[in-house]
Amino acid sequence: MMYDGYHVWGMHLVWWFVWIMFMIWIFAMPYDVPGQRKRKDSPLDILQKRFASGQITNEEYQEKKNLL
Repeated sequence: MMYDGYHVWGMHLVWWFVWIMFMIWIFAMPYDVPGQRKRKDSPLDILQKRFASGQITNEEYQEKKNLL
């Protein structure tokens, strides 16, 4: 490794920090990427979420599931 003052492999030390932070931001970003297509929830998925959250009872869930 070549070290000459603040230059490492031909790049200033600050630029190494910028590139590393940029790569961390790209690969560890917890947010959705803009423009990415998402699968819409199917009616059965919505029904399962409502049942799991307690919005509907087991009888209502079974009845609506049979309709779907």
